[in-house]
Amino acid sequence: MIALSVNLNKIALIRNSRDTRNPDIPAHAQMCIDAGANGITVHPRPDQRHIRASDCFDLAAMLNVEFNIEGNPMAGPRKSGRDGVGDYPGFMELVREIRPAQCTLVPDGDAQLTSDHGFDLKRDGDTVAPLIAELKSLGIRTSLFMDPDEEQIRLAAQTGADRIELYTESYARAYERRDDVATILGQFARAAEVAAEQGLGVNAGHDLDLHNLPGFAAGVPGLLEVSIGHALTVDALRMGLAVTVAAYQRALGKT
Repeated sequence: MIALSVNLNKIALIRNSRDTRNPDIPAHAQMCIDAGANGITVHPRPDQRHIRASDCFDLAAMLNVEFNIEGNPMAGPRKSGRDGVGDYPGFMELVREIRPAQCTLVPDGDAQLTSDHGFDLKRDGDTVAPLIAELKSLGIRTSLFMDPDEEQIRLAAQTGADRIELYTESYARAYERRDDVATILGQFARAAEVAAEQGLGVNAGHDLDLHNLPGFAAGVPGLLEVSIGHALTVDALRMGLAVTVAAYQRALGKT
């Protein structure tokens, strides 16, 4: 069964447009769980543009499902400079203190609107490997955000990671254009096969939605988890959060 982890970043973005706690992040996490979500994902960036460090602690205190914290392990501490918003402690320090069930390392930066590429482990492998070893020593399952590149996935296995998260934007764009979807999906299927051969579990995420998700879930072998936030939040504006979570579970083949 493929797990659905709901990313709450866009809920937090709405909250941050006002000086308020509405929408309340833990309350919306609980709504997702009550509707059948298998996990909760957040991606706290140093500029705290959406999910804040304080949200991570609030969620850790109440979640009874898998908590997945994503982010750049090289992101250091930063003063917030905003009233009512605490400082960012640095990604690794945040994860060390919270010890979520899963930590997904992502090579992003402030200048990126959203995550837009996987790790280049020819360049970064020696830096990433000791961080993964530390996370695993804390009992945290580790995942690396990766493009569907067979060579890079083999390098991911050498870092000691438990899983990879396949960056799925190329599939979503092909599906949207109806342009060579089978070929692109085949690349992801082969990437998942290589991951399995290397002893890696496979997660996926980025621009998956109710339309393209069924084909991806059916076409990628051994898929363990998808993390979905933007499209799910947009659908929830139209259908309601509980109905939307249930719809995504059906898109994954669950009844």
